[in-house]
Amino acid sequence: MRFNYSWLDYGPTAGDGDFDLELVRFNSSGHVGRAFYSLEYRWYQDFDAVHHAYAGVKLGEDSDIRAGVVQVPFGLLPYASQSFWFGSGYYLGIEDDYDAGIVWQRKSGPHQLHAAYFAGDEYGTGKRYDRYSFDVAQTEQLPYRERRRVNLRYEHASDGGGLTWGASAYAGHVQNRDSGRDYGQYGAALHGQWKQGPATVQLQWARYRYDVPGSRIAMSAFLFPFEIAAEADVPTFNVAYAVPRSGWFDGMTCYNNFSMTRPVDRTPDLGDSYQNVTGCSFAKGPMFTYVDWIAGRNMWFVGGSGIGIEEPASDRWRSRLNVNVGFYF
Repeated sequence: MRFNYSWLDYGPTAGDGDFDLELVRFNSSGHVGRAFYSLEYRWYQDFDAVHHAYAGVKLGEDSDIRAGVVQVPFGLLPYASQSFWFGSGYYLGIEDDYDAGIVWQRKSGPHQLHAAYFAGDEYGTGKRYDRYSFDVAQTEQLPYRERRRVNLRYEHASDGGGLTWGASAYAGHVQNRDSGRDYGQYGAALHGQWKQGPATVQLQWARYRYDVPGSRIAMSAFLFPFEIAAEADVPTFNVAYAVPRSGWFDGMTCYNNFSMTRPVDRTPDLGDSYQNVTGCSFAKGPMFTYVDWIAGRNMWFVGGSGIGIEEPASDRWRSRLNVNVGFYF
């Protein structure tokens, strides 16, 4: 169960704090012999949605295969961020994305491999906007949905695990629901993470491309569709420091997460988007709290109408204070 307080410096509620129940979620997991399962369902204020739901079987000590609504293996895992707000990649559907498919993974010494096939998004339609992870949306102007996709991911860990680096790629289709025609979608990423004691540094460069007519495609989650650039680079740079346990808190981590969305096609209707999150997370018993200052320029969810989209009055920095307090039982 999580509660949220937010204060915005933009929009009709600028300067007014808002506190409410943000989320109730249910998790269950277990195993019998080599077989296992995991599921999570979420209830928000205005909708409910599946987070993940899969079953699998262990193929060895460090290998398994799982099927259902499962996390897409792409980029830094489990995600390229430390904050409650995630990075730009989350809103573009390339970070912490869960779709309907099958994933095989194997770890051998310093090497980790993922191979996956996804039939489509978790609901099999672009019309449903009430979902947790961001997927291609079917709108009147851009009537697309996700179709077949193959993902490959490799990661290498140095001796001691302090440095990990790797690469990810995917290829698939989106379908125009009006014409029935399929168009290609592609993505690739180079990613690395360095840990030294309490310090963590994450670096990632990703590029995605939808080979659709025009320069935009629509995405959706949390009830709302919005438009993004059809092809863009997404660089990410994150730093974090875990404060040694002392005082009242069981643990505290402070971080700065910076990411951009840079359209490859530099047309007048497209522009760079920026997001920066500075904050700390605090743990105490069953409570886990995020305190974040989110700043964005031309960025959806921080006052912008989309991502990588050039719109009047969107090319200025906007920010919000967000405090999220969760209790886990």
